[in-house]
Amino acid sequence: MNFKKGLEILGIAILGGLVALRINRMFSSNDHPASFTQHEAAKFTLAEKLADVPDVDFVSVANISTPTVVHIKSTSQPTQSGSQQINPFEDFFGPGFRQPQRGPQQSSGSGVIIKENGYIVTNNHVVDNASKVEVVLDDKRSYVAEVMGVDPETDLALLKIEEDNLPYLNLGNSDELKVGEWVVAVGNPFNLTSTVTAGIVSAKGRSINLLRQRGGDYAVENFIQTDAAVNPGNSGGALVNTSGELIGINTAIASQTGSYSGYSFAIPINLAKKIINDLKEYGEVKRAILGVSIQDITQELADEKGLVDLNGVYVPSVAEDGSADKAGIKDGDVILRINNVAVNKSSELQEQISKYHPGDKVDVAIIRDGKENVITATLLSKDGEKEITNTVEREEKKVLGAEIENISRDERLSLKIRNGVKISKLGSGELKKKGVPAGFVITHIDKKPMYTTQDVENALKDKEGSVLIDGVTADGEKEAYAVRLD
Repeated sequence: MNFKKGLEILGIAILGGLVALRINRMFSSNDHPASFTQHEAAKFTLAEKLADVPDVDFVSVANISTPTVVHIKSTSQPTQSGSQQINPFEDFFGPGFRQPQRGPQQSSGSGVIIKENGYIVTNNHVVDNASKVEVVLDDKRSYVAEVMGVDPETDLALLKIEEDNLPYLNLGNSDELKVGEWVVAVGNPFNLTSTVTAGIVSAKGRSINLLRQRGGDYAVENFIQTDAAVNPGNSGGALVNTSGELIGINTAIASQTGSYSGYSFAIPINLAKKIINDLKEYGEVKRAILGVSIQDITQELADEKGLVDLNGVYVPSVAEDGSADKAGIKDGDVILRINNVAVNKSSELQEQISKYHPGDKVDVAIIRDGKENVITATLLSKDGEKEITNTVEREEKKVLGAEIENISRDERLSLKIRNGVKISKLGSGELKKKGVPAGFVITHIDKKPMYTTQDVENALKDKEGSVLIDGVTADGEKEAYAVRLD
């Protein structure tokens, strides 16, 4: 009797469950609010979009980028004992980063080949004050590089090695980079060469006050923030998009330990392009200045100044006789755009201006008294000049009446020498008087090895009396000359 009753109860329960399920389906399809239906539809739309996203081919990106990233080994002379200099990079790379020590100091970093004829971009702090910069390619070939120029304001440096037909990365467009986009970091962390890591763009336009701590009055910080793993040694390496294009130069990590803790920062390549070109052509950056102090707009500032919204960058003051002052920009203006490029952060405004040279004209869209206006400003240099004269362009390296040039690895191998600088052309001067032939390769000056033209210039600078010049002729014969300096 109890068994039969139990079956009846079970049957009733099953029947009730089926009825409830049917009712639930009826309400789900017809009687739920429209907002719920839209939410479900949005979920399905997002799922369809994600399903359409192609897989990222990290293997191809690595194959393209790895051969173009070099290992940089810098040698610098020790600082005087007892002298302590502020080193802001300790905040990012940990205590002890490049601290003074006895004997020549060794440090390492990364660089990116950007031209097949040996131009390499890296960070200024990788080669800062280096007496010798060695570049090791991915295929292990080694060269001594010449520092063509440095820019502490953006922490960039341009190097040159004497070689042709090198693999190089094409420069992308960092302005088109989007938050959430996949990127790849390539470098040499902890001397582990050709290391590839991947992550996404976490943010753009980051200012972390890294460069301003070094006293850079015109420091430009508009970093790309990523979560690709970057460690000491990655500095100067490549940040690459999924098309295999260079879109940033890895510069720093946010870390209290000196090791990767989740975020890294890279200089946008669009900012670097102008810096690199200037260093190549002039040996220094020809920086344009708008002549305003700027401030990000917060809700508090907007309320205080009566601004209608939070768009743009606020101008609390304008430098007298500067570019902005001469163009008619006034204290209290809000800058919205530079040449139709919107700027909503101080760092974004700095980056846009940094792309131009003194003398260039830019259209500055401003808001004043609630009305928008466009003002054309002619940018000036920090010295108030608006022209770049041809006299500052890079000239041929000349010493003692002769033109000198770096030699290639093949030339060194054929002459069976480890280092040297070639006399490419003889003019009237002490070298010609002593009978030094054209094509002579200077290997040592006063027994000190010469690797680059800069080494020769430094060895002869402010020198008095006589110097001993050792080297080899174009035929490989060893010769030495004692040359008297005026």
